[in-house]
Amino acid sequence: MAGPSKPRKRRGRIASAALAVDAWLDSSLYEIGFKAREFWEAATIFSRRFRVHGWRRAIIEVLSEGFTMGAGGFVVLLALAMPAFDITAGDWRSQGDFAVTFLDRYGNEIGQRGIIQRDSVPVDEMPDIVIKSVLATEDRRFFDHYGIDILGLSRALFENMRANSVVQGGSSITQQLAKNLFLSNERTLERKIKEAFLSLWLEANLSKKEILQLYLDRAYMGGGTFGIEAAADFYFGKSVKDLSLAEAAMLAGLFKAPTKYAPHINLPAARARANVVLSNLVDAGFMTEGQVLQARLHPADVVDRGEQKSPDYFLDWAFDEVKKIAKPGQHSLVAHTTFDANIQKAAEESVEFHLRQFGKEYNVTEGAVVVIETNGAVRAIVGGRDYGTSQFNRATKALRQTGSSFKPYVYATAMEHGFTPDSVVSGGAITWGGWSPHNYNGGSAGNVTLITAIAKSINTVPVRLAKDYLGIGPIKAMAESMGVESPLESHKTMVLGTSGMTVMDQATGYSVFAQNGFVGSRHGITQLVTRTGEVVYDWAKDAPPPHRVLSEKALKYMNTMLAAVPAIGTARRAQLPNIVVAGKTGTTQSYRDAWFVGFTGNYTAAVWLGNDDFTPTNKMTGGTLPAMVWQRFMVYAHQNIDLKPIPGLDHPWVDPEVAAKAEEAAKKEADAATAQAEAERPPVLSSRTSQTLRDMTKVFQAAPVLDAPTPPETLSAL
Repeated sequence: MAGPSKPRKRRGRIASAALAVDAWLDSSLYEIGFKAREFWEAATIFSRRFRVHGWRRAIIEVLSEGFTMGAGGFVVLLALAMPAFDITAGDWRSQGDFAVTFLDRYGNEIGQRGIIQRDSVPVDEMPDIVIKSVLATEDRRFFDHYGIDILGLSRALFENMRANSVVQGGSSITQQLAKNLFLSNERTLERKIKEAFLSLWLEANLSKKEILQLYLDRAYMGGGTFGIEAAADFYFGKSVKDLSLAEAAMLAGLFKAPTKYAPHINLPAARARANVVLSNLVDAGFMTEGQVLQARLHPADVVDRGEQKSPDYFLDWAFDEVKKIAKPGQHSLVAHTTFDANIQKAAEESVEFHLRQFGKEYNVTEGAVVVIETNGAVRAIVGGRDYGTSQFNRATKALRQTGSSFKPYVYATAMEHGFTPDSVVSGGAITWGGWSPHNYNGGSAGNVTLITAIAKSINTVPVRLAKDYLGIGPIKAMAESMGVESPLESHKTMVLGTSGMTVMDQATGYSVFAQNGFVGSRHGITQLVTRTGEVVYDWAKDAPPPHRVLSEKALKYMNTMLAAVPAIGTARRAQLPNIVVAGKTGTTQSYRDAWFVGFTGNYTAAVWLGNDDFTPTNKMTGGTLPAMVWQRFMVYAHQNIDLKPIPGLDHPWVDPEVAAKAEEAAKKEADAATAQAEAERPPVLSSRTSQTLRDMTKVFQAAPVLDAPTPPETLSAL
């Protein structure tokens, strides 16, 4: 009977311990709660001392909300600016020690890079008049602000509002340096946010003297020169240490618009700008009117350099190419390039001519062009309208949506998968994963051949090809194999050109059609030679050989289809006199970008028109202004040369029968459009009603003219 008592005792002890723990927890929690309430009551009593009422409370509430919103806004701005700080992680100070002189295809010197920037005069050794001229014009409070001059910005805003135009800039020297070192000239809010944060970063990591030194050494000064020392040598044939006040003022005036005020191009404008700088010196209190009087009376003269423009966009791209192919230790070089000054001038003139003529009508401000000869030589690059205003190369760096000009990559993939120009595909409505693309005219095309689909730029056909027959992967692989280096999105909308591509990529890709299906021949440097004459690189020997990416059959099919676009399709404005042309137009959503990329047997050229800030144009399509720009300079490029046929086509000149058929097709299309307009015209009046109205008109015409009644106010006055 003694055995069972032990388990009961153990259970009793366990129960007692559990009750003790429970009691301890209850008392502890009570004590903690009591102390917390006691603390909260004390804190509340203490905070009541700072409580305000009435109008003071309203001010505190507004300030509190302002601080909260400001902190949130700062976090958002910082998140937008974070990608810019990745640039600062690299060796951003280094320009490399390359010193390259560039020659065109005929051996004429066209510019330099590297060597024109290598000599830097320390700020301490520059004349006082140079530093004062720059600061008085660009940033008077440079030594008083921390990267962003709020007072200067406010003053500029006030002056611009008073003048109802932009007469003063608000960017500090630090902001301008941040843009020159890390950013492009694209006029977007994101770029301005990055610029502001990078300015603060530069101020935190560099001294004022270092910032000023970098600014004076890196700024573009016109004439292909970078840095004030190079500009002094180019314009005046002397070092910056030896400049007079008039010369210093002329150089200081170049920072705003180096191309516009370049003295070797427009000396009167440069002198007028220098006079403004002299006035700035007086206004800023740096000098007196008497001290600048001699400089006003005796303006600076410049070394005669002629009026030949430096092909700066081409040189920037070619300089990058030199850095890629030069071997270690080979930095002082002479580069023989593929540049053709005549084609470059024709391309620049065509862009400027059409933007001046039609820019306001179409609400378009910028353009870019790349011209490649059939042998792969890059003959011209137009990276924008004015290098002095913006050194951002829109031809090689801007990623813009391509619209329908991407479709040839889709059709080329289809040709490699067994399709032909006569293959029939439905152009009716299609939905792909919730995406329902529409044709340009909004209607359904029905069953059409592929040659008709590409000529009329029917959107639903390439989408159906990608969805039902090809897939996105092969299309992306085809574009990349044809030389497209821009990152392409693996998304179904890619087939209609939603991925951003450069103008250089477009010209490179289309040149495959002109080069018999081969890729890998594009080049801008033919030879690199040391100063002693040793050839260290020869493109003909050292470059990898081109390789085929399109079969002969697919190539013939594609060129037959692309030749139909200018003949009977959307690019009729691109037709050349009696020369066979092939290519494709492109227009993006909201008309932000317009393209024409075309080729003959001799040249391939890509043209893009749009706005830097991505604002829409006024319904400009690739078949309008871009095709016209392309046609104008291509007419010049094909003068006095041996015409070559487009691969797969019989001859380079237009066949009269083909031209007649194209003209007949155009007439039928016009007649069809007229008939449709007639069909959509509202019903006319009946003959009886029309006759009644005519009779009434005759009655009114025959009625005598009545005297005008006397106005009531005249009667009251009488």
